[in-house]
Amino acid sequence: MISSMTGYGKGLIQNGELVVEAEIKSLNSRYLDLSLRLPKSLSAKELEVREKVRSRIKRGKIYLSVTVRKGDFEDRFNEIDPNYVKYALKLLKDIKKAAGIKDKIKISDLLNFQNMFFKEDEEKASEEMPFIEQAIDKAIDNMNKMREAEGSELEKDIRKRIQIIYDIVDEIEKKKEQGINEYFVKFKDKARQLVGDLVDNENRLLTELALLSERYDVTEECVRLKSHLKIFLDTLDQTDDAGRRLNFILQEMNREANTINSKSVSSDISHSGIYIKEEIEKIREQIQNIE
Repeated sequence: MISSMTGYGKGLIQNGELVVEAEIKSLNSRYLDLSLRLPKSLSAKELEVREKVRSRIKRGKIYLSVTVRKGDFEDRFNEIDPNYVKYALKLLKDIKKAAGIKDKIKISDLLNFQNMFFKEDEEKASEEMPFIEQAIDKAIDNMNKMREAEGSELEKDIRKRIQIIYDIVDEIEKKKEQGINEYFVKFKDKARQLVGDLVDNENRLLTELALLSERYDVTEECVRLKSHLKIFLDTLDQTDDAGRRLNFILQEMNREANTINSKSVSSDISHSGIYIKEEIEKIREQIQNIE
């Protein structure tokens, strides 16, 4: 099943007072283009987060936002380490005793040691990372459900248009002999009128007509176009990098349609070639949104 590149997902994980929320949005892009918005405490884990997303998403403009809250507050400050607070308080008491100071210890005195109170970002991030990964996975799962649902609708429309092209090619194959024959009956009569000596050289005239007939025959183009259509449908059944492959196959299909138009001597076949190109263009617009 193919997937669309557009979608949205949200993941929420709670562990006690810790609440991790991940939101992810995907838009069309030729390549994977990832933008992150992470808490300061996760700065050291940005590479891990990027690899996490890359392992699950191949293409698209991806916006991922992660927020971490403790209770009702967003996680803006590192968690206090009680052991370091007790150590700082003991240190101040020892200093007072050694200096013979009798004043009470104030909060402002403790804050002079605040760099000791808070856990390091890296330590804190390591503790929170399992829950952050769960939230990201949940958001991606929800987004992929939306992308797969939209991809299913895209696939139905594309398969319908591929069948239309198949039917048009069948009509071209039925009409091509009749079109060539009608054209060369008219061509032969006109050639005889313009060049009288060809009347006495019937073999030469027939040889020239045979060469022209081969030049305007679109049998090979129809065979190749049908082959491209089959490969296109086979690729639709694949899930790995289908979007890029489908776009390349469409280019080859369009090339065959152009050749049919340029070689055709029948207005009906020319019109059919135009219809093929119209369907190819509609399919091209659809696959721009396929991962």
